[in-house]
Amino acid sequence: MTLIGIGVIIIGVAAIILAIFIGHTLNNLASVLSGVDKTVQKLPEQLDGIFKETGDMIHESNQTLADVNDKLQQLSPLFYMVGDVGNATRKFSSSLVDVTDSVKARTEAGRDIGDKNNLGGLYGSFALGYYWLKKRREMKREERDYTNE
Repeated sequence: MTLIGIGVIIIGVAAIILAIFIGHTLNNLASVLSGVDKTVQKLPEQLDGIFKETGDMIHESNQTLADVNDKLQQLSPLFYMVGDVGNATRKFSSSLVDVTDSVKARTEAGRDIGDKNNLGGLYGSFALGYYWLKKRREMKREERDYTNE
């Protein structure tokens, strides 16, 4: 055997080892592709199930939305009434603030005059006398009504 023959034998052995390695790799690739094929074959069934569930979910969502819209339409007059009550309350409270401010201004003006003329005790005495007189008349009227019955 010459060196050329030994070189040919080594090249042949290397080609056989390379062929075995490539064959093993292709065999593994074939099993992977077989698994992918099985998955792809199941995919239409799975997608049909997903689309059916999605359709059911959209249908339920539409029904829920319609129900919510119906309930909101039924509640809308209540919201308008609450808004009207809020506006009326706001107007009433603002008018009370105006009245309170005007009474406060009058009271302060009267207090200034009373303080200036030292009439505080005199006004208090008149107010107390008027209150007692009014209360006495009221008690007499009640007593008269009670005896007439």
